[in-house]
Amino acid sequence: MFPRIILTAAAGYQSAALSALISPASSFWTVIPALTQPIFTAGRLRANVRAAEARQQQALLAYQRTIQQAFREVSDALIGYRKLKETRLEQEKLVKALEDQTRLARMRYMGGVTSYLEVLDSERQLFEAQLNLAQAKGNELLAVITLYRALGGGWQAAAP
Repeated sequence: MFPRIILTAAAGYQSAALSALISPASSFWTVIPALTQPIFTAGRLRANVRAAEARQQQALLAYQRTIQQAFREVSDALIGYRKLKETRLEQEKLVKALEDQTRLARMRYMGGVTSYLEVLDSERQLFEAQLNLAQAKGNELLAVITLYRALGGGWQAAAP
């Protein structure tokens, strides 16, 4: 957009005889200043400026989108962890209750009040609840890993 200033200079000596090479008549100096400016660029310079500004705006929007995505991932990971922790705690309460139920069913069987089928059914329910508790603990640990990764925990992919 701005004009260019060029300053060119040349110096030298010219003489027919070697002894007259140093005389004042044989020397010459030339200094040629020049000012150049594009006369017709058809708006190319302004268009280049606008394109650079548009690229800057695009980079800013991409940066903002990345930041928003990072916050969303962290928020989702925190919510997921909290929900899975609640699920695990409820499952632990259920396992504790079924352990008590199984203990009471055995006592009733040993006292001759009920059949062994009630003991087997209580043990089956307890086993299912224990399996669900193990799954809930695993899911909670996966949620912690997801949260760690969302916070930028320095996760490195394993090399094959």
